[in-house]
Amino acid sequence: MIPKRFGIRPRPRAGAPDRRAPGWIFAVAALLLLALPRPALSGDIVVGSFSTGDLSGWTPKVFKGESEYTLQEDGGKTVLRAESRGTASGLFKEIRLDPRSAPVLRWSWKIERTLAGGDERTKQGDDYAARVYVVFPSVLFWRTRAVNYIWANRLPVGESLPNAYTSNAVMVAVESGNGKAGTWVHEERNIYEDYRALFGKEPPDLGAVAIMTDTDNTGEEAVAWYGDITLGPAR
Repeated sequence: MIPKRFGIRPRPRAGAPDRRAPGWIFAVAALLLLALPRPALSGDIVVGSFSTGDLSGWTPKVFKGESEYTLQEDGGKTVLRAESRGTASGLFKEIRLDPRSAPVLRWSWKIERTLAGGDERTKQGDDYAARVYVVFPSVLFWRTRAVNYIWANRLPVGESLPNAYTSNAVMVAVESGNGKAGTWVHEERNIYEDYRALFGKEPPDLGAVAIMTDTDNTGEEAVAWYGDITLGPAR
């Protein structure tokens, strides 16, 4: 349900929509309210406050069956647990801001294990135990772009490639394999610099942050946990 690498198929002619692109990227873009005012900035912006039991503002988006997202206790604090059984649905939160103003996305996550049949380079293997991604919408939906930070199945840490379905979404391996499975890992990424490096241009305003645990292509089961998510300045 997400994109992979460049060169897998010919690019559409200039200005034409890529009709083979996965529906999730267009669906999320269509739901974003581009007229939302930008938030006032004073330090970190709390995107996901799961530790306080707060899911307000998070909207489900179902693509193929519903993955389950529930708040639960883990290690003495509240986190968001995700479970997928051959399903693909996510949660996203609208947030409009200039990524230069709060460029660093910070979060924590944990997985039970990666997917045996997962392969970032194929459509059949395009499933992930955990991913956190940022969406940069456009009024022309086919120009909407997304950066997916994935707990990769096979792609080595630090490598990236376009999604198997469309080059408008790029997969970035922040973690990979089962070496850290079962343990909490804290991450941070500069979404402004990543967008420039991956797409070769200045990013538009950010439109949403999303999380997704999906196994619809492999038909496997996956469990993951997500901690709080923030956007803020570099430290």
